[in-house]
Amino acid sequence: MGRAHEVRAKAMAATAAKKSKLYSIYAKEIIKAAKSNPDPATNDVLRRVIEKAKREQVPADVINRNIDKAKKGEGENYDIVEYEAFAQGGSNLIVKCLTDNPNRTISFVKTVFNKCGAKIAGQNSVSFMYEHLGAVGIKGHTEDEVMEALINADVDANDIESEDDMIVIYTEVANLNSAKKALEDAFPGIAFEIDEIAYYPKDTVTLSGEDKEKFERLLDMLDDLDDVSNVYHNVEL
Repeated sequence: MGRAHEVRAKAMAATAAKKSKLYSIYAKEIIKAAKSNPDPATNDVLRRVIEKAKREQVPADVINRNIDKAKKGEGENYDIVEYEAFAQGGSNLIVKCLTDNPNRTISFVKTVFNKCGAKIAGQNSVSFMYEHLGAVGIKGHTEDEVMEALINADVDANDIESEDDMIVIYTEVANLNSAKKALEDAFPGIAFEIDEIAYYPKDTVTLSGEDKEKFERLLDMLDDLDDVSNVYHNVEL
């Protein structure tokens, strides 16, 4: 499977508790993005968050209510914090959090690490083993058509992958909006099935037995933390 699939495979299950956390994450992301500019027409970050929220079936009321909060200067000020860790069998991970209280967040994350046999690492101890890229995925067009659209717009792509009936384009983060515009100009009305900025491991490991059980428990416990918005790892699950 491609790199984007590995990231999307961590999508939260559609239980009431998981939906509640999903809505909470998007509420935070919308408020953070909208604080500087609540107009998605001129705020690329906000527009991407809204589009992604809609793809994950976040209700319009949740989206609009939190944009209104930002317009009125309401809502907390959220910071993005990331923690790196080593875990079982050569595994490692990057935990991305959106928080209004970093001291609380690091305390909760460390508690989970300790319970699950993971060890927090210094900054860049793990992240250098990942690529930090933008990714967009579209359907209904061939790889050659996509390449031609990017070349005509003078947009560099790091890689292009075919996943089933989808073409996924990876770019440097700074080139992501240019790649999207090139595709929108070439294919009017196109819908982006994937539109994300994420960490992709350069190499992966496979765990088994007790190591696999502990790592899956680690992911489950991190997923239960309200402040955790994404977990990126190098394990083939």
